[in-house]
Amino acid sequence: MAEVPESMNKFSGGQAENVVQAGVVHGGIHLTSEGRSFPPPRQLPLRPNRFVNRRVSLATLDDILAETDKGAQSETVRVSTVSGPPGIGKTALALQWSYGVRDCFPDGDLYVDMQSYGTGAAINAFQALDVFLRALDTPADRIPETLAERSALFRSTLAGKRVLVFIDNAATSAQVRPLLPAASDCFTIVTSRSSLPGLVARDGAARVTLDVLTPQESIDLLTRFVGTPATATELTAAARLAELCGYLPIALRVVGERAFRRGHVSLQELVDELEGEQERLDALQSLEDELSDTRAVFSWSYNTLDEEHRRCFRVLGLHAGAEFSSDAAAALLGTSPADAKKLLLALSSVSLVQEIQANRFRMHDLLRSYAHERSAAEDPIRLRTDAVRRMLTWYLLVTDKCRQTVLPYSAEVPLLPARDLYIPDSFISRTAAWRWFERERLNILSALQQALDIGQLDIAWKLALSASGPLELRSYWAEWESSAKAGLSAAQMLGDELGEAASYLILGDASWRIGRTGDAYAQYEEAADIGARIDVFWIEGFAQRGMGLLCQESENDVAAFQHFEEALRIFRLNGHQRGEGMSLLSVAKLHHMQRDLVKARELVERALQLFSEINDVWTLAWGKLTYASVLIDMKLDDQATGSLQEALDVFTDFGDRRSEAAAAERMGEILYRRGRIDQAKRYWAQAADALAAIGDPRQEDMRQRTGEAWDG
Repeated sequence: MAEVPESMNKFSGGQAENVVQAGVVHGGIHLTSEGRSFPPPRQLPLRPNRFVNRRVSLATLDDILAETDKGAQSETVRVSTVSGPPGIGKTALALQWSYGVRDCFPDGDLYVDMQSYGTGAAINAFQALDVFLRALDTPADRIPETLAERSALFRSTLAGKRVLVFIDNAATSAQVRPLLPAASDCFTIVTSRSSLPGLVARDGAARVTLDVLTPQESIDLLTRFVGTPATATELTAAARLAELCGYLPIALRVVGERAFRRGHVSLQELVDELEGEQERLDALQSLEDELSDTRAVFSWSYNTLDEEHRRCFRVLGLHAGAEFSSDAAAALLGTSPADAKKLLLALSSVSLVQEIQANRFRMHDLLRSYAHERSAAEDPIRLRTDAVRRMLTWYLLVTDKCRQTVLPYSAEVPLLPARDLYIPDSFISRTAAWRWFERERLNILSALQQALDIGQLDIAWKLALSASGPLELRSYWAEWESSAKAGLSAAQMLGDELGEAASYLILGDASWRIGRTGDAYAQYEEAADIGARIDVFWIEGFAQRGMGLLCQESENDVAAFQHFEEALRIFRLNGHQRGEGMSLLSVAKLHHMQRDLVKARELVERALQLFSEINDVWTLAWGKLTYASVLIDMKLDDQATGSLQEALDVFTDFGDRRSEAAAAERMGEILYRRGRIDQAKRYWAQAADALAAIGDPRQEDMRQRTGEAWDG
């Protein structure tokens, strides 16, 4: 069994702090290409097709924006809400308008779907700000860990910029308020089923309230699907169809697509079918709900599908995320991705799902609710449970493939068999793995919560463990900790001590990163105790090392040494070379601090040998940083520069900017002392660029070194 993912290094003031620990990359290291210039974010979803009329509402939004521009330096409103009941076309209207004014916002547009009305968990302002800040090229290490600080940084980042902010499907004013920019040249548009009175009263938002389409607008929308001749010759039937759709755009689109696909059927025949369906449902329905106005249309369209497509539609309602890939749908359906995509495209052709990009789909909240309703009514519990478990297993196994790609020496625990699921053998590159993870991150978190909610506890804790490394590497600190807590809860409910111990180990890393060292020590202690009891040595060993690092941080060297020695004993007893090497480096640092340089060098060289034997390239490079520190103090600069250059080459190749900066800075210091000023400045310039890429303020110190004499 491979060990839990190691935390990497954190540098402060030019000194390497040996915080390598069992979480992943404790200290926010990045293994991706950074430092490039990003274009302005353009996040608006696809423009709605067959958009009809709404001229008055569009003109109102134009007027609001114009008034904002006139009073840009005053307290003029810079936010507008678009409210109305479900299915009324709020998002379509706001998107249509946003595309029309996009050129007025040269610094970009931001979009987030708060998912307040879906079947899964809603997005909160804390998560939404993370999305926005990253889109604005804020380094992950600089994204704060409190809502107030994130909101303040967001406002600061937008100062002096002209950006359009689109907040879709918000539920409350409190959910929206932290996402409002203060910049007078920015504009925010918010869609909601609520009128958001607090946003209007307190924040001066302008309000646009949508009603259903007029009868003529409804006929115009139908005409976009069936053509002018059809509605012109059957105007009465077209008007009745519009009435049966409640003049709601979503229902009209479903009917329009179906009418287009059944071109041989007259509009009157469609009216007869819909009236029959309405009468049937009225007899069955005793209470009104959010589907009351659309259920007849949805039911009519659903019942015209064959059984294969009806089952596909029902099962899609079981997905908890706002959008999904055809691969995830394949897992739900128990079929191949190619077959799943055919089914999805067929549903898209009749407006029951929407294809938002290649191999990626979403379902309107009302349609999702209806699909969920039909599945509950028609599918046995066992079938629904099997479908969801297949999907959750798919997320678990592919997330773990991502972990293996970006952290090849990280923890492995027994997972679940793939059976007939289509799981990639591997990602073709770290870049591809990261692209998948960023696209699916919210779905992974939703899957974890769904696994907890429906009692799939084994998947829950294993998914939390597989996702912990990528979440830490990408600096999603809050989600890293919350998912680890969810995993611990699942493992404890299940009585799975391996899951409990692994979760405590990850929580120890997360608590340490957040600064709760007392909690971290207690969590490492729990992990070590359980790991020893169930004889899972890597958990016990890394937990001992974690406690040692915390003791070292608090300058309790005696206790630190005891923990490191215990970790060494455990790893050596089990032939775990990487764990032994990491523990040797920790002991070496203690000897280095006590100026026992010969012993420190001996221990580091043994650790480097171990890393070489297992071909752990990154950790070998990281160990060479420690080695260089010892060699510098031994006045062996030539050997130190060789070690640093080898490490620097590896970190540059990995895109590890923080470690790259540390190695380049030290190289510059050695060369400066030796009078090779120009070479030193080139390395300091490289360090400055690397620090700038991760938002480290020490970049300014590096810049100063490159421009003037440095006093060392």
